Amino acid sequence: LGDKVEESERQDVESAISAVQEAMKGDDKDDIERKSEALSEKAGKLAERVYQQQSAGPDDGAPPGDAGGSGNARATDDVVDAEFEEVNDERKS
Repeated sequence: LGDKVEESERQDVESAISAVQEAMKGDDKDDIERKSEALSEKAGKLAERVYQQQSAGPDDGAPPGDAGGSGNARATDDVVDAEFEEVNDERKS
């Protein structure tokens, strides 16, 4: 996002990235997940704020909601929690 974010925000996200990379060198799955979730939260909030700023910008003739991005400021909003059962085809015979 370059110049669209403040230096402190950029450093905060970069610090979270480094923490995840460091955690991945170890074997503690919970630590990796915890640090990955923290990174996702920080990056998501930052992207959402930048997206809102772009949406509130001057009318450039672009269709509403089209800020040149993927259109998914927070991809986790559409997540559906589901259960499944693995079927072993060999047991059916």
